[in-house]
Amino acid sequence: MEEAKVILKQIAQNIPDTAYGAERMMLIGDLVSRQSQEERVLIKRLFDSFLLRMADISASDIDLGGFGSQGKVWYRVFGSKKPELSQGSFTFDEINLLILTILLERQRQFLFENRNLDFSYTIMHNGQMLRFRADTYFDLDQLALNMRAINVVVRPYKGLDLHPNVTKILSLLHTKEGLILVTGITGSGKSSTLDTIIDANNHSVDGHIVIIASPVEYVHKSDKCIVRHREIGRDVHSFKEGAVQSLRQDPDIIVIGEMRDPDTIMTALEITDSGHKVFSTLHTSSAVESIDRIIGEVHPNEQERVRNRLADVLKCVISQKLIPSLDGKRVLAKEVLVANPSVKAAIKNNNTSEIYQMMSESGEQGMITMEQDLKRLYLAKRISLENAMNFANNKRRLQQILNLVPQGDLI
Repeated sequence: MEEAKVILKQIAQNIPDTAYGAERMMLIGDLVSRQSQEERVLIKRLFDSFLLRMADISASDIDLGGFGSQGKVWYRVFGSKKPELSQGSFTFDEINLLILTILLERQRQFLFENRNLDFSYTIMHNGQMLRFRADTYFDLDQLALNMRAINVVVRPYKGLDLHPNVTKILSLLHTKEGLILVTGITGSGKSSTLDTIIDANNHSVDGHIVIIASPVEYVHKSDKCIVRHREIGRDVHSFKEGAVQSLRQDPDIIVIGEMRDPDTIMTALEITDSGHKVFSTLHTSSAVESIDRIIGEVHPNEQERVRNRLADVLKCVISQKLIPSLDGKRVLAKEVLVANPSVKAAIKNNNTSEIYQMMSESGEQGMITMEQDLKRLYLAKRISLENAMNFANNKRRLQQILNLVPQGDLI
């Protein structure tokens, strides 16, 4: 790896001090395009060594580059992000060179034009394919990069600990249509949960699954289902286009990686309304917030129509968080909303504030609130009381169900 570091230093010396910002990045990109094959391979091996280190220390993410990293390579291990001093220190330009070397020419051009690039990255190690979800961007005129390790194996479905009624809703074998949402903030494990659900369908029922993602993370090997993977920017232009095109591809399940804009939301509702089973994700912290977010994202003139359509097609919302556990790792906490007739009526009548109480009283249907699940984890001695309170959506409610405040004091 020392040879690669020497090459980086030598190339960086050819970058003029008079170039700044995007112009400087384009000059570095030009130097990268003129690298010899041997230089490119050595630099890539250096970069890959940073990624292989992730497995040794059980890191979920790696960050480097930009002003914020201060020349260090940072890793997130069980929720805490710290620099790894053993990796050494690099100048801004050395990291810029490192990042641009692992990109294709068209990816570099997209990055320069849009100041951000989402992509996937793959390395082979001991005959095993390791994949990473990546985002590179500008930080005070320098390039920064985050990569998240994608699980090599899918978590077992039993690990989700879902009610049999919810399992029937998620399975194509029992439910052929409807919208299922997996929600949570960034880093809450949404993609892993969705992959687990898709994997369970892939191994249990004959069908066709189309996954539209940005980027594609875990690659499913077709078993009982044909599984197609379409990456935004590489295989299809947008989530909306991928969803519309999928209707002509004879799918049984359509996975829309993220409902991130009004067009994608409307398209997801329309294709679900056509009788397909659709899975997607949202960056929301609760099931009720997910419903409000979908309705609030569209134009006010469309909200009534969207509210009614969402009530008709919604089957289930799983909202989750990863909580620091007492053993120093992280454990999944979730709330589950099943769209029964009462929930559908509340959505149509714009009474979503009533849904939380419905969830808390419908455990026999598989529903559970985040506070109820945090209570379960706390009583099982898997998480601390402090973390249970910190991660609760409704702290007052959690205090009440843990008998930390009198019933009459609950507002």
